[in-house]
Amino acid sequence: MTKPTLKSPALKIIPLGGLHEIGKNTCIFEYNDEMILLDAGIGFPTDGMHGVNVVLPDMTYVIENRHKIKGMIVTHGHEDHIGG
Repeated sequence: MTKPTLKSPALKIIPLGGLHEIGKNTCIFEYNDEMILLDAGIGFPTDGMHGVNVVLPDMTYVIENRHKIKGMIVTHGHEDHIGG
């Protein structure tokens, strides 16, 4: 059996936060050489995180590929979606 190959580029959906947690809702949709960001939220510290006000998702991939960003969609105005 041969492995199927993709004829065209695949859509990449890359969550940076917000999965199985409250906060840090940030997701990237990437196709070819273009990216769209969906939200950019902050997270909230847990009880044991003394002195921490907010928690940010790791945006390294976004920063390194910022030339690909074509737009951003903000779903609504709560901090867990726009605070970052």
